[in-house]
Amino acid sequence: MKKVIAIAVAAMVAFGFGTSAIAAEKNPYVSMFGGKQKVVYHLNYDNPKRQKGMLRNINNHIKAVGAKNLDLRVVMHGKGYTMLETANTDLELQNTIVSLKDKGIKFQLCANTIRGKKLDEKNLFGFDPANDKVPSGVAEIAHLQKKGFAYIRP
Repeated sequence: MKKVIAIAVAAMVAFGFGTSAIAAEKNPYVSMFGGKQKVVYHLNYDNPKRQKGMLRNINNHIKAVGAKNLDLRVVMHGKGYTMLETANTDLELQNTIVSLKDKGIKFQLCANTIRGKKLDEKNLFGFDPANDKVPSGVAEIAHLQKKGFAYIRP
């Protein structure tokens, strides 16, 4: 019996099961059963200080969990779009947004807001209508929550 257990443990280590458990022990936010942490950040305000604070929260979230262990979306509607307008003239904000996108963070903007505010999509920093536009910001947030995304509104 001891020989069978020893062989099973050796096989688990050989196939990486042991290293996953060790990684999970070192990072309490990573499940040893796999899967990414799914989170939606809700942005609908136009306060640049709060918007930058939200981006710092996201960076801290990435540091705690690891980009590869995270599926994080920023869903903007209402006045949240102003962050992308402000970024056109704020190099620090541009760098932060690009850095987060490089880590796999998705920034999504409500089509109702674009239409209702008569926004020129070319004036929204880093905005790609084909990939970043959602039909309804609030409906997208509800949809993501139904899919298991945790909701955060900093």
